[in-house]
Order: sequence, then structure tokens, then C-alpha cells
Amino acid sequence: MNASDTHSHVLSFSHAQWSALAKQTPLPLSHHDIRRLSALGDPIDLSEADAIYRPLTALLEMYSAEVGRLHQATSEFLGIREKRTPFVIGIAGSVAVGKSTTARLLRELLSRWPATPRVALVTTDGFLYPNRELARRGLELRKGFPESYDRVALLRFLQDVKSGVEHVSVPVYDHLTYDIVEGTYLDVHHPDILIIEGLNVLQPPRISSKEAIAVSDFFDISIYVDADEEDIRRWYVERILHLREVAFNQPESYFHQFSHMPEAEMIERTLGIWDTINRPNLLENIEPTKLRADIVIRKGHDHVVEEVLLRKL
Repeated sequence: MNASDTHSHVLSFSHAQWSALAKQTPLPLSHHDIRRLSALGDPIDLSEADAIYRPLTALLEMYSAEVGRLHQATSEFLGIREKRTPFVIGIAGSVAVGKSTTARLLRELLSRWPATPRVALVTTDGFLYPNRELARRGLELRKGFPESYDRVALLRFLQDVKSGVEHVSVPVYDHLTYDIVEGTYLDVHHPDILIIEGLNVLQPPRISSKEAIAVSDFFDISIYVDADEEDIRRWYVERILHLREVAFNQPESYFHQFSHMPEAEMIERTLGIWDTINRPNLLENIEPTKLRADIVIRKGHDHVVEEVLLRKL
């Protein structure tokens, strides 16, 4: 399948085809930007960021502008005066696939456009139940699964954002302590664009729920970051080993308890966590939502994007 295929509901662009679009896109990044924005264990260089994320940003800015024009036309037709609500972008994908880097790059680039200077980024980690609540519910080994999140609070947050509430609070998750920071909140103040990044943000609504509504119902556009399972597994191990070098020696870190564990034993433990927690979550909950995304960013074994898929309008 390629960009000219008319018999599919998606358009497929190879790396070369997609990167050619960067020539039409302003607002380049610098090496300093890349170093600042790269997430732990998610390598990306300047050429890759320019090739993939500049065109993607231009496309998202185009979508946002069209929604703005529709809002204005609708308001005029209905005879109402109501402030436009934030344009919401959802980003989903596995642990260690690089969705955090994608979200940070998009926030940086989108905020450089004159029409959208205020771009907020919220990760669904803040809506995980605190560790003590996970333990009470018997979900310690299900962290990251859909049931480990306070779905009601997450939906309420998105409803407030899309209702035009000026200030909305988001709980803060600390990756060092591996827990919610009690009493600490992020203030989301009516941004032009809101990026929601998380493992399960494209999950369909629960049929058994009294209120059959999904997180993705509040998205204006959704992105899924994809890669082969074996590559993601390897990246996960590499990330843990990198964490071992930079974070394990900090006493307040959740991982400090493993600081003296031999590397071979650490790798074995990491693979065990992947096989019993992250892989089942990927196969059962995350990967099946890929088909619900408007845009799929497909990575190769070296984190370089091989293909970009767009749902046809």
C-alpha cells in the first residue's frame, strides 16, 4: 500500500515520501531542542525529528485550524457566542515505544505556530490509582492495565476541558517514586491544544458501564505509535538498564532497592516483568486499539519511523 492507493481507508507514506513534506514546513528544531525533549531511552536525532515531526505538526495545525473555522461558522449559524474549546490530540502506544518523545516533540513544535502558542501536555499516568489503592484492589501487578486508572476522574477532566472550564487540575505522577504525588496538581489553563498521552487512551467505551463513553470520544484526532513487539521488548530492557545507571542510586527512587542487583539478574527480572505485565497489556488492551487511530506512526528496529498511515477524510 502507498500514498496513491485508492482501495484502502488509509493513506500510507514511506519515510522518504513523508520526509519530503518537511520542505514545505517551517519552524525547524535545533540539536539543543532534541537533547532537551528526548525521553529516557527513546533516541531520536535532528534529521529524524525534522523528517517526521515537522510535517506531522503542520498537518495537525491544519486540522486544528479547520476545527476553528467550523466552530466560528457554527456559532454564527446558531447565533451564539461561545469560546472555542481546546483542540485535543490523543497519543497511544506501548510502554517503551517512544510515545512520550512523540508527545514532547509535538508540544514543542505546535507551540511555535502563531495560532496555537499555548499547548499543554498531560499524561494519563497522573490518573493511575495511588500504589496503596492499587494494593487495596489487588492490582499491584496490573499497573498500566485499564482497570488501574481512575477512569471517572480522567473522563471528568476531559469533560471539563471540552466544556471550556478555564482551570482544570490534574494529579501528578512521579516516575522516580513510581507513585502519585499526594496533594500536587498540574493546572491546565484553557490551552489552544491539549495533548493526552497514555497507554490505553484509545480504549473503546465499556459496554457494561452506565455511561458508555470513552476517553477517545473527547479527541479531535488520535495518534498510535507502533513497532514490532520484539523491538519494543528490547527497548524496554535498554530503558531499564539506562535507568539503572541514572536513577537507581537515588535513595528516594522506587528502583533504589534494585541498585545492587547484578546486571544479568536485572535483565532477567525486567524480562519477567515484560512477559507477565507489559506484554499481556500490549496484546490484550493496547495493540487492538491501533485500528481506532487517525494516524499511525510505524517505527523500525532502530526507532526510525518507517511508515506513516493516515485515515482518509
